[in-house]
Parts: sequence; structure tokens; C-alpha cells
Amino acid sequence: MPPPKPNLRVEYRKQEHERVMASASLAEKFPTLKSLTVHLAYLTPGGGHQTGELKYTANIANARSVFRLDCSSQECLCGGHDLSQQLAEAVAQRRKTILGEATCQGWYNKQEINRARCLGILRYKFVLSYSGRC
Repeated sequence: MPPPKPNLRVEYRKQEHERVMASASLAEKFPTLKSLTVHLAYLTPGGGHQTGELKYTANIANARSVFRLDCSSQECLCGGHDLSQQLAEAVAQRRKTILGEATCQGWYNKQEINRARCLGILRYKFVLSYSGRC
């Protein structure tokens, strides 16, 4: 019996999970950050329909500083949303709220690799607060 074919979606998500878990905690990387609440809304490509939403309050001591989310499409290959840079910039500027939108650059499905991007949309809102320390 031949060995099973590797599942690229599973392998990619595993690698990304390991990258997240290897990162410093929010408390370690951003010592002045006191709280972080994230509001997320997943939308279909083009923003036509909302497919899910989530509100997340981070445990600053345990949450990781690489802030990455998988694409909401179960067919998407090598996609997702990395909001680490947006978070780092917001903290550096001591912003209290940031709003934005990220588009998944993964592949629509395994048959469309190198032909059609996923383009699923993630709308996000970060609400941040800081300690008095500089």
C-alpha cells in the first residue's frame, strides 16, 4: 500500500501553529499592554456575506504575540490572516482602537493552486488599554 499523500492544508496550519506558539507572549513583547479585546468578522470574497464572527478577550500573560488566524474557508490552502504587524504598530503608537480589513492570499482550493486566490475577508477591531508605565 503506498504511503498517504501529504495533506498540504493540515501541514501548513501545523507549521503556522508552531510559529505562533514559539512567539513571545503579549506581556513579554508589549509590557505596557494591559488588555486587548478583538472583534472579528469573516466575510466571503468581495464582502458579500458574513460567514462568522468572534469576540476575543486576550489573556495578556498567555496569548502569543504572533497574532494569526486561519482562513474561515475549509477549502482554502496556505491561507489565513496574520495581524501581528497591525497589533505591534497599534501598541507602538499606544492606540486605543484600530479597525481594519485583511484579505486571505491563500489558494481557493487544491485544484486552483497557482490559479485562483481565496480572497476571503477578515474585518477586525482591536480595543487596547495600557498600564501607566512607559
